[in-house]
Amino acid sequence: MRKVLVVVDMQKDFIDGALGFEGADKIIPGIIAKIKEFEAAGDEIIYTLDTHFGNYMETQEGKNLPVPHCIKGSEGHSLCDELKNLLKDKKVFEKLTFGSIELAEYLKENAADISAIEVCGLVSNICVLSNAVIAKAAAPEAEVIVDSKLTASFAPDLHQATLDVLKGIQVTVL
Repeated sequence: MRKVLVVVDMQKDFIDGALGFEGADKIIPGIIAKIKEFEAAGDEIIYTLDTHFGNYMETQEGKNLPVPHCIKGSEGHSLCDELKNLLKDKKVFEKLTFGSIELAEYLKENAADISAIEVCGLVSNICVLSNAVIAKAAAPEAEVIVDSKLTASFAPDLHQATLDVLKGIQVTVL
């Protein structure tokens, strides 16, 4: 049995770009340590990239969040500099919305071999929440974990509410 670390959307636009917020960069050192821990244990590390295109403002998300961000090929779509080398050879899921169906399919296909799935990254009340729920559904017998110090939100009250919701669906919140 193996553990899987899912690093969600640690992209420049969420740290200091179009949707960046104070404190987003504070989780980077902890995520680096977590990646190194998983590597040392021989466990799997995968990551997601929020991925949009030139027609973003015409999409459902763009109509509700009218801030172009993570446009493929832009600087904001890139991983933050501190994680680029650590994640460069890892499996990536480019997702067009908050949660990744491809991530769900991957976890479901491998569920029998996975004991735990740890989800970290940005933004806690949007993409981290969505992908933690997806992980729980795709691999129901794996422990799904979210470390509250390895995720953040632009709204501290939504961050805490998200952690409470995750506990309610039997996600282990550290």
